[in-house]
Amino acid sequence: MGAVTSTMAAKFAFFPPSPPSYELEDEDEEAEGGAKKLRMAAAAGVHNSNREYVDVLKLETKRGNHVVAVYFKNPAASLTVLYSHGNAADLGQMYDLFCELSLHLRVNLMGYDYSGYGQSTGKPTEQNTYVDIEAAYRCLEEKYGVKEEDVILYGQSVGSGPTLDLATRLPKLRAVVLHSPIASGLRVIYPVKRTYWFDIYKNIDKIPFINCPVLVIHDNVSSRHHPSQLGHRGREKSSLHRNMKHKDPTTVSYRIRGASLP
Repeated sequence: MGAVTSTMAAKFAFFPPSPPSYELEDEDEEAEGGAKKLRMAAAAGVHNSNREYVDVLKLETKRGNHVVAVYFKNPAASLTVLYSHGNAADLGQMYDLFCELSLHLRVNLMGYDYSGYGQSTGKPTEQNTYVDIEAAYRCLEEKYGVKEEDVILYGQSVGSGPTLDLATRLPKLRAVVLHSPIASGLRVIYPVKRTYWFDIYKNIDKIPFINCPVLVIHDNVSSRHHPSQLGHRGREKSSLHRNMKHKDPTTVSYRIRGASLP
């Protein structure tokens, strides 16, 4: 029974766009180390006119998958957002939003596709998403020299899972933003009040171990029960209730800045 329920929760968690909304192409110029620079193509929201401020990367994870990441540079930035997107989007669909967030919040921003999403290799699983975000964070540290205390982790929907998992291991983070988070995978399907061993994304058990401020964003599509559970379990939190679309955090971007996160 446990294995069946866990499989059901996993199937509910991942809906990668098919076909992917973008492709990767080699640019004529070379990146550091002699490798070809990459760019995204064939996505309606991808505009390469500002590509001098955008790096497209392929990152190898500890499980041997190669995940695609996009890094948006803002010359005025002092902080960096690591964004884990929702379960039914990929980087091609998020590209314009990432540009807007980086510009208006004056932050550097890295987004990445989970294994099995977009042009990332492998299959989407809970454990793969954990090493996917680790690879993205490691890239921020090693390639861009980003310090832990200057990082804001942003997790949307299923992205709250890898976001909170990483946050439990980074005690000096500037902040965590949870947009329409889930309490756990099983709690999306059943109104259970305890955590079972076969559950996935046990966010409700991890959030008490987050040391930094947490901002929880509610919307009018996902159940507010999940964000409320997480909010009550967190140590230091703020909460926003907005009448907004589940997949569009743009309407709260300025309010996030007003919450003194960047």
